[in-house]
Amino acid sequence: MKYKKTITLKCGRECTIENCTEDKAKEVLGLFIKTHAESDFMLSYPDEISFTEADEAEYLKEKTESENEIEIMALLGGKVVGTAGIDSIGKAEKTKHRAEFGIAVLKEFWGLGIGRALTSAIIEIAKQAGYSELDLNVVAENTAAIRLYQSAGFKEYGRNPKGFKSRLSGYQELILMRLDLD
Repeated sequence: MKYKKTITLKCGRECTIENCTEDKAKEVLGLFIKTHAESDFMLSYPDEISFTEADEAEYLKEKTESENEIEIMALLGGKVVGTAGIDSIGKAEKTKHRAEFGIAVLKEFWGLGIGRALTSAIIEIAKQAGYSELDLNVVAENTAAIRLYQSAGFKEYGRNPKGFKSRLSGYQELILMRLDLD
């Protein structure tokens, strides 16, 4: 899938949202590792990330060539400051209508509208890919993200009180959210 759009952020700066490409593998992997160190709301810790720059390049190539999955990035002044993606829940007839959404923005760029821009882009892309449902999990204490997702139309459909087990705070409740796309 291909995507490219330029938007104006709250601060007045232009931000380009486009496919993460193989040539950006080092920067995208660096962002992935850094965002996982900056927040205890992410799925994993930096020391658990074992893939290499070559692995990342191959992953990004596959996403760019996919008909229904994608990884996009937010570029601000040529720097990758955020990423988001959709992964198909499955290829079986009963699940191929659903995709899972993930997002990460460098902490120094929170509050500028990058998360909102990436979320809007992913919703647009998911519709174009033919999905009728977009799913995500969010840590219950991540109130800013929950507000963003709710404002985009996501609805809570369940909770897992022991969804994550944080090294810092013990169990973290996960809120399961979904967005109807049709």
